[in-house]
Amino acid sequence: MDKLRGELIDIIEWLDDSRDTMVWRFPRYQNEIKMGAKLVVRESQTAVFVNEGKIADVFEPGTYTLETRNLPILSTLKGWKYGFNSPFKAEVYFVNTRQFTDMKWGTQNPVILRDAEFGVVRVRAFGAFAARVVDASRLLRELVGTDPQFRTEEVQEYLRQLMVGRLGGALATAGVPLLDLAAHQDAIGRRLAAVLTEELAEVGIAIPKFVIENVSVPPEVEQALDKRTSMGAVGDLDRYTRFQAANAMEAAANNPGGEAGAGIGLGLGMAMGQQMARSMGGGAATQPAQPAPAQPAAAEPPPLPGQAQWYVGVGGQRQGPYDLGALAEQANAGALGADTLVWRTGMAQWQPAGQVPELASVLASVPPPLPPQ
Repeated sequence: MDKLRGELIDIIEWLDDSRDTMVWRFPRYQNEIKMGAKLVVRESQTAVFVNEGKIADVFEPGTYTLETRNLPILSTLKGWKYGFNSPFKAEVYFVNTRQFTDMKWGTQNPVILRDAEFGVVRVRAFGAFAARVVDASRLLRELVGTDPQFRTEEVQEYLRQLMVGRLGGALATAGVPLLDLAAHQDAIGRRLAAVLTEELAEVGIAIPKFVIENVSVPPEVEQALDKRTSMGAVGDLDRYTRFQAANAMEAAANNPGGEAGAGIGLGLGMAMGQQMARSMGGGAATQPAQPAPAQPAAAEPPPLPGQAQWYVGVGGQRQGPYDLGALAEQANAGALGADTLVWRTGMAQWQPAGQVPELASVLASVPPPLPPQ
């Protein structure tokens, strides 16, 4: 029955019901083909006749009546000088020339790159690519051989290894900083597609599309990038500090029963008020607050409470501070008189001691001058 069925079939064609078959061998009983049979080659197909292990004629899309005139190479191999109408033996391979787009790639191990900003960085990448047969004869010679049904899975691992091997060189020679890789993935993919197509030309395969879907870095590098992004989002650190202080003060005010919360809120509020006062005094919120001028440090400890402190002007120099007892000693020594200028806290300006009612008792204790001897 197989022999009879083979003799009755006079149409050679292939209707692909799969999505991953690259090469399919037409089944014939003992590979016998009748002269005058119809050969139908559809779009995205190429038919290749193989005789005794040698590639003979190749047919592009179209419908053909098999005769010696359209089988010139096979006729030469068979020695048909004047035509031959009996069945002949030959293998017919249909090669699928459409794009196979469901092919994935990825790096099992990280690729080491040298980046100008981050130094030596390990990156991983994955994506997809499309493959197409551009030379059916070379594909049959180099990869298919006598396989009656050659699928993409038989060549995908080879292509993936080849692509991963070229990825590191493509990224290194691109001269693109790590932070700008996402913006240049398309350009790098096109460059890799051209390089891979040139390298795969010897097996008859081209890579019309190479897509880099993602390039990732180790977690520690991601954390560093996140911190840098956060710093960039904060912007003005002075404003950010005030904002944080206001949030903390609001949170503490919402918990009035907690002593710690009240203390924190009060302290943050005072700090915030001081910062805002300094910023407003500087004329612009974005300008750093100017430090207050330094006051001269006191050379002695502060006075005891309840005693007024007096300063005395002698010879254009300020002396003091003195309490009333010290002033009395100055008066007894003749260093303090009614015309001596004095000042204490609360007085608008320096005044002669004789005009200050509080010093009347001090000046009264001064003995009169000695009579002439």
